[in-house]
Amino acid sequence: MRLFTVPLALAALLAVGFAMACSAPTAQTEPPFHVEEATIAQIHAAMKAGRLTCHSLVEDYLRRIEAYDKNGPRLNAIILVNPDALKEADELDRRFKAGGFVGPLHCVPMIVKDNYQTAGLQTTAGSLSLKGFIPGKDAFLVARVKAAGAIVLAKSNMDEFAFSPYETVSSILPGYTHNPYDTYRVTAGSSGGTAAAIAASFGTVGFGTDTGNSIRGPSSHQALVGIRSTMGLTSRAGIVPLNLQADIAGPMARTVEDAVAVFQVIAGGDPDDPATKAAAGHPIPDYSKSLVRDGLKGARIGVLRQAWKADTADPEVMQVFQRALDDMQRAGAVIVDPATVEGLEAIKEPDRRLGPCMGFKYDINRYLAAQGDRVPVHTLAEIIKSRKFHPSIELRLERAEAGPENGPDSPACQAEAAYRQQVRDAVLKTMADLKLDAFVYPTWSNVPRLIGDLNTPAGDNSQFFSPTTGFPAINVPMGYTRGGRLPAGMTIYGRPWDEATLIKLAYSYEQHTHWRRPPSSTPPLH
Repeated sequence: MRLFTVPLALAALLAVGFAMACSAPTAQTEPPFHVEEATIAQIHAAMKAGRLTCHSLVEDYLRRIEAYDKNGPRLNAIILVNPDALKEADELDRRFKAGGFVGPLHCVPMIVKDNYQTAGLQTTAGSLSLKGFIPGKDAFLVARVKAAGAIVLAKSNMDEFAFSPYETVSSILPGYTHNPYDTYRVTAGSSGGTAAAIAASFGTVGFGTDTGNSIRGPSSHQALVGIRSTMGLTSRAGIVPLNLQADIAGPMARTVEDAVAVFQVIAGGDPDDPATKAAAGHPIPDYSKSLVRDGLKGARIGVLRQAWKADTADPEVMQVFQRALDDMQRAGAVIVDPATVEGLEAIKEPDRRLGPCMGFKYDINRYLAAQGDRVPVHTLAEIIKSRKFHPSIELRLERAEAGPENGPDSPACQAEAAYRQQVRDAVLKTMADLKLDAFVYPTWSNVPRLIGDLNTPAGDNSQFFSPTTGFPAINVPMGYTRGGRLPAGMTIYGRPWDEATLIKLAYSYEQHTHWRRPPSSTPPLH
């Protein structure tokens, strides 16, 4: 399939849309449907009412990408658009006319992070070294959402190979991705392209990946909901890995309900990802039953102060977090503050002289080898030799290559597994002792940095608890700082396989506060 640059792709797609609009009557009636901040439920209701077609919906999102991604505020969130998006929309319109919605995500235009394989569309993990890699097969999660009726509208920028949680800069797309709430500031990383695109209504929902904080951090910076699931509940097959010990793939959306709609479709086992064998013992519930407005009533919420550094925390972020605690209490929650995980300091970390347990070198070499001749490079050594990467990651690539490739049966992995299990045990014991339903903490304890600033405190609070234990965590917007300009998010963290409880708490908090609002840099188009 021919690839297009973003401007050419949009020009071609919009020309097709204009021609069709001139030759056939539109299915829309007054009042017009507004795509900005539109939810899945609103889209489907408009389609049922005959106010909206899939074609016109996709066309509206494409116009917003054209107006705001490389023009206007120049968010620089999109690497490429799907040149067949309007054709796919027309086919969905045909199927809808013949028999109704094809699935729960019928005509939901999705923004997909560029480390997800997408059949027929280039997939680079943000690196020039993978330019030209066009997979013949979708990542498992992409296949799932397509089967449910979704359209992959565009591939989003990401921090190269998902290395950085702090900013979104790659070598495949020149320049930084900009935060639509303040275009001088970062989106966080590594899923910052998806976050900026969904916040700016370039699509309805999106996909990110989270190894340390890469779904939740960008969601916090852009007033989104982001779900990092229990390890093993969602597949990573077909996603360029960073570290499979901690890599999680999941949804990013403007509302809890939309994030849950995607999560319901993607949760479950996959034979191509051995980690998901654990899901077989945990039947997937109907997560929509957790969308209960009074879900906070009677819940015991622990404040996990160990998650952030008090001496560097921004006072405004902490004020916003305190207000969030007060709001949860008013909604009926019991706040346990502090809720300290006892014994963490006594848990001995693995001997780092053993080297990493698997890690980037181990995982990327095996991933690339499995792609055969479809990829231009086949090992980490070849990536380094190609010189096709952003200079900021050179040292990290070289250090990874210089280290050992410790397999899952190595002493390094045995020590790592023992350490992680001790942390899990400590967390679960604290939750049991305090009778907690979940922990909460600010996802970031500092405001989004200015682009290029690597000196002020980062405030990333989510690299330890969820990634180390493999337990689930959800980010939900909790307000704004700096005169209402900069979003801040709260993490709700809990027991493994208990996403239903976290969703209930997140939804209830969202419904009692309604902090989400669109950025002013990308207003409705007229």
